[in-house]
Amino acid sequence: MKIPLSAPDITEAEIEAVVAVLRTSRLSLGPVTEQFEAQVAASVSVPHAIAVSSGTAGLHLCIRALDIGDGDEVIVPSFAFIAAANAIRYERAVPVFVDIDPVTLNIDPQRIEEAITPRTRAIMAVHTFGVPAEMSAILEIAARRGLIVIEDACEAIGAEYDGRKVGSIGSAGVFAFYPNKQITTGEGGVVVTRDATFARRVRALRNQGRYETDDWFQHTELGYNYRISEINCALGLAQMMRLEEILKKRETVAFGYHQRLNRRPDLVLPSPSLRGRRISWFVYVVRLTFGSDRDRILRGMTDAGIGCGRYFAPIHLQPSYTGYRNSANLAVTETEAQRTIALPFFNNLGTEAINEVCDTLTKLLQKSL
Repeated sequence: MKIPLSAPDITEAEIEAVVAVLRTSRLSLGPVTEQFEAQVAASVSVPHAIAVSSGTAGLHLCIRALDIGDGDEVIVPSFAFIAAANAIRYERAVPVFVDIDPVTLNIDPQRIEEAITPRTRAIMAVHTFGVPAEMSAILEIAARRGLIVIEDACEAIGAEYDGRKVGSIGSAGVFAFYPNKQITTGEGGVVVTRDATFARRVRALRNQGRYETDDWFQHTELGYNYRISEINCALGLAQMMRLEEILKKRETVAFGYHQRLNRRPDLVLPSPSLRGRRISWFVYVVRLTFGSDRDRILRGMTDAGIGCGRYFAPIHLQPSYTGYRNSANLAVTETEAQRTIALPFFNNLGTEAINEVCDTLTKLLQKSL
């Protein structure tokens, strides 16, 4: 692709940090992992952070460590990356899909209440595309109904809701650091929490069920190999040192798109700002007005060498979720998902590239008239 959908932002500082680890004899469960965990914990003002092999692994460990299992129900949006629901199914619990708000594309708190049953254990609040979910309403429902709140903040490191960093608001939060994320460890994720007992269990489950009091061949409970290497954490630590710089770069790119496209009547743009919230821009997703041929436009962008994507395909309509279509009404999810296009979006996307993306998209939209 001439202009890719995403690209990591790696500087000499990151390269030097990785090389420094390679010159040591400690490549896993070492001091750099601890430093990375401490940096993430400090950035969201929580006492505990546990680095793991992926955001998906982090979500799974949350479900497991909270003893959510067979037949328990977890409320989750269908308009999200599939890992959110997969993590629930790994423990034989049931994802109950709830519709989204048409403005923010996050879970609609007004729809949560009607989805609660005697089997409901938790709400998974996904901060979709780095836009903070409506946490006050979600927490109020959870407190009143005795439910756990897990924050899927895999797309939202650095985002804020009413002055609080996402991930720190519920019982536990999870960040992810795949190469298309705001910062990257190559592959990796972090679980954050204020609960020391929960953190201790997640740390053990990550490492084959070993607690800190166990020796290497003693396993107190069934665990997993969800460890992350020192190499990954060195990259992540160097990226965390640049987090604010990176978030501002992405805000600039989002503003550039908004300036170029905000007068087009055939597009619905993401809100550039929301009261009481700081968006951590993960992707820039536009929505076509009704009647436009999304697939034709995607093909046209690809033919022009511009990477685009359809974010997201609803989870409840995926082949692997046949039989899980257990929500009464997901009309907003299904409608909005049919008209989304994720435009190229990454830290160092320049004005010239933004203009080319917008010019190409505009030409394709005009052909639809």
